[in-house]
Amino acid sequence: MTSPTTATITRDEAQIRQLITEQASAICAKNLDQIMAPYSPDVVLFDVKPPLQLKGVTALRQMWETCLPCMPNASGTETQDLSITISGDLALAHWISHFTGIDADHPAAQMRFRITVGYQKHEGHWQIVHEHCSVPLMAAA
Repeated sequence: MTSPTTATITRDEAQIRQLITEQASAICAKNLDQIMAPYSPDVVLFDVKPPLQLKGVTALRQMWETCLPCMPNASGTETQDLSITISGDLALAHWISHFTGIDADHPAAQMRFRITVGYQKHEGHWQIVHEHCSVPLMAAA
């Protein structure tokens, strides 16, 4: 029999995995409202491009509005090495991601993003309170 704590962690992990999947789909669809849905009002984001730090959903929404037109028309994303750690109402997830279904000549075709996300449960729902995106430097061949 599963203990209540294990059942809660399993349910919470499933919810966070679903958030990750839904947000990746929203990014590919360039659906700004769906992209923004899981963010806490006080979110802090460390990004791969200037400004390197954003605070709050207003700044984050403006960043996405600027970036979406420049993003590739991707059919999906591939998530690798997903790890989720949960303790009470806090969770941390990290993974490596890249776009799939894009033209091989697009600059994003070779990019890999390292993503770390901090979640906090608020009124029974997980929200993103911190996000850190980075791109590894690639050595010249």
